[in-house]
Amino acid sequence: MASPWMFPRQRRAGSPGNGETLPRGAMAAKKAKEREKEKEKEKESAPASVPSQEDDIVAKDEEEMAWKFLSLEEVTALLELDIVGVQKALEEFLNLKHRLTSLKEAVILDYYISGFLWAKSLEFTSVQLGGFLTLLNLLIENIDSQHMTLEQNTQELMNAMAGIGQCNPKKSGGFEFFTVDQAKAIINYLKISLFQHYSLYQYLFHSPREELVIGDENIVELVKPADSPFPAPLEEGLPYEIYSKFIISGPETEEEIKEMDEDYPEEEPEPESVIDPLVGYTIEDVQSVLGVITNEMISVVQSEINEKLQTQEEAYSTRIDKLKKI
Repeated sequence: MASPWMFPRQRRAGSPGNGETLPRGAMAAKKAKEREKEKEKEKESAPASVPSQEDDIVAKDEEEMAWKFLSLEEVTALLELDIVGVQKALEEFLNLKHRLTSLKEAVILDYYISGFLWAKSLEFTSVQLGGFLTLLNLLIENIDSQHMTLEQNTQELMNAMAGIGQCNPKKSGGFEFFTVDQAKAIINYLKISLFQHYSLYQYLFHSPREELVIGDENIVELVKPADSPFPAPLEEGLPYEIYSKFIISGPETEEEIKEMDEDYPEEEPEPESVIDPLVGYTIEDVQSVLGVITNEMISVVQSEINEKLQTQEEAYSTRIDKLKKI
């Protein structure tokens, strides 16, 4: 016969109601449930990660719209400058070299400076300041390049402001970094600054204006520098061909003149020898010559005196004869 302890042992080893087998089944079931929960969490977390990436892309796109006109470094530098510094910086960036004489350049510079100072007074962030300047540039370029009317440019502003204050806007203009109050303030500012004077801006960009030059042109002839050793002659005094051929061909520089002086030194004049005209004559020769000369001179004088005496005698004789007849 079989032993009575065999059945209880068999029941301990293989019966489902055994105290050792029940805890193992419960542990397996718990592990399976935990695995299912982990899978559900992974499924739930996977779709949740996609919107976060999309949000990052949208944020990057928003910042790109802010830096289309000025970069972050340039906007940051403008915030640290005073009014004069902002004016000089915008002059250099916009390449406005004739603002003092060009009405168009002066108006454009005032347009950007006024907008920047207004946005700065409302304590806009760097991103918001960059976006506002991009918006100002967009609207002014629509007038200048696109020739848009007031209605068209207003519609462009509405398209740019679309999506502000909405979480997931269907239509976005890229300026979602503004709040609703800031968007209202921007629209009111553009109404009184740009849209109120829209016809003047159109006239400024598209109407040609006459340039009034106040002054008179006078031609003044200046004396040419003495590059040659002789001054230029008058046209009526000497033909230019002769002057250029024979006179102006002289040395032009002091060095050349010195070289010529060294090549041809000045010749010193020899002292002239003094010759005595009486050399070779004796005293007797001189006395004879003087005697001949004096005799000739005396004979001439005597002949003249004799002629005068004869004429006087004749005159007196004629008078005496007349007196005798009386």
